[in-house]
Amino acid sequence: MRLDFGFFNWQLVQSFILKGLIFSVELTIVAMLGGIAIGTILALMRLSGKPWLVNPAAAYVNTLRSIPLVMVILWFFLLIPGSFYQAIPGGLGTRYRSEIASLITFTVFEAAYYSEIMRAGIQSVSKGQVYAGYAVGMTYAQCMKLIVLPQAFRNMLPVLLTQTIILFQDTSLVYAIGAYDLLKGFEVAGKNFNRPVETYLVAAVVYFIICFSLSMLVRQLQKKIAIIR
Repeated sequence: MRLDFGFFNWQLVQSFILKGLIFSVELTIVAMLGGIAIGTILALMRLSGKPWLVNPAAAYVNTLRSIPLVMVILWFFLLIPGSFYQAIPGGLGTRYRSEIASLITFTVFEAAYYSEIMRAGIQSVSKGQVYAGYAVGMTYAQCMKLIVLPQAFRNMLPVLLTQTIILFQDTSLVYAIGAYDLLKGFEVAGKNFNRPVETYLVAAVVYFIICFSLSMLVRQLQKKIAIIR
């Protein structure tokens, strides 16, 4: 079988692929920021030592980490009532139902993974620093905000970014509900130009270049953090 990449041009990139890439990046950024925010709250709940906080947080994390992501995507897409999307002004909920469902799903799902990363980061900070904060009159919240969390974020930054790279790869699963991501862009291009094999091969190369480049940046960042320590 002969592969022909002659059809691949900038017009193709603009028409089909760039649109999908933009959504994939947007989905990754929103899910990362939302996941870290919710994950940090979950981590603090699990470390609070209070059963009424620990048990719900543990159930949330363990449940989502035990279910395949594509199944969670389908659940959120099918179970969120249509009235929720209709309530979004401008008719955006109806036109972009798949994309909105993807944003919600990935934020909720990734929070479980970011929570475990943040919990490890918080536990990596010496308890002596917390006790020192208490000794000068700080509250628990002040110790977390001013002492523990800044160090935890710095310690876990390479791991957080690595999880974000995995998150970007996982965005390709939104094809299951018809959201227009990077992989969907390549799929549409392949169908329009009748070159499905070539476009999937190019898609694999694009994903590899993006993820490998980001992995190298994370590795360099990890070395710098190690030097600072």
